[in-house]
Amino acid sequence: MGFKCGIVGLPNVGKSTIFNALSQSNNALAANYPFATIEPNVGRVAVPDIRLDVLSKINNSEKTIPVFMDFVDIAGLVKGASRGEGLGNKFLSHIREVDAIVHVIRCFEDTNITHVSERINPVNDLEVIQTELFLSDLDILFKKRENMIKKNKSKMDNHEEIMNIIDKLIEYINNNEISKIENISEDETALVSDLNLLCLKPAFYICNVSEQDVALGNDFTRELYIKIQDQNKNNQIILVSANIESEIANLESTKEQLEFLESLGLKQTALAKVISTGYNMLDLITFFTTGPKETRAWTVRSNSTAPQAAGRIHTDFEKGFIRAETISYDDYISTGSENAAKNAGKMRQEGKDYIVIEADIFHFLFNN
Repeated sequence: MGFKCGIVGLPNVGKSTIFNALSQSNNALAANYPFATIEPNVGRVAVPDIRLDVLSKINNSEKTIPVFMDFVDIAGLVKGASRGEGLGNKFLSHIREVDAIVHVIRCFEDTNITHVSERINPVNDLEVIQTELFLSDLDILFKKRENMIKKNKSKMDNHEEIMNIIDKLIEYINNNEISKIENISEDETALVSDLNLLCLKPAFYICNVSEQDVALGNDFTRELYIKIQDQNKNNQIILVSANIESEIANLESTKEQLEFLESLGLKQTALAKVISTGYNMLDLITFFTTGPKETRAWTVRSNSTAPQAAGRIHTDFEKGFIRAETISYDDYISTGSENAAKNAGKMRQEGKDYIVIEADIFHFLFNN
């Protein structure tokens, strides 16, 4: 598994059209009225990786299994969603399990497509959505705090640390200090991971623009960029034209898609941009396992150890880890096979402290 993205935004911003393009399907209803998407749409797409195909061809593998990305498209949120307006609470529950949140924001003028506030204001639109996400979290935090106060006498593990984090988050949300939430450490986040708080999930932003603005953006996207940079310097914006992506999705071959993109002066599809942004934001790298039966791509966080990578395949591999027979992708390709790499002294025996490198090829040895 790669990662799962939850797509959020106001009604009529192009979410469903972009979802269809990202998931390379036409499952989501795209319509010019609110709540066209009542139940969440879930799409799965393979992450393209030429290295996977090369390894599979070398080994004549029976199966080739890529990393997959899941996209969850929920109905357009409205002001008051955290209190149940427009079935908001039900919609928000659908994205609590995702790894990252993708905000789709309308940054184009079109009198034929209605806007819930009757004017185009991307900064205000983002504030509405963020407010609803954080208010929903606030409700969860208060309930958790109340339960922990009742359980205080039981001396539960990390009680004081968890209460401190909860109080800190409540303060930040109440004071609208969104930028301070970014300072919550990974260790602190882990202590409240069971709450699946939306405010702690990584987020990036898709600006849905007109065809002529997809390369350089417009005044709307520039204003929005300033806004999100104030919240976090690492925030990223992706410029996408839902209309263009819809046309690309209808082209049958990759060659046709690339030729169409080149004709517009573009280099990547929205999917490629989202994959790249998501991997960088979540700090993910890819490793491979390969052989005659199967060649497969896997993802793991940067700075993960060999046993942690093994655990991505099966928990027993991590628990009983002995060592990892490791070949770099470049060495594997240059020698032409696993045996050739081994004979050339390119296969390494790595232990529990080994840090996984991008495109490592592994064979894990473990105790049952």
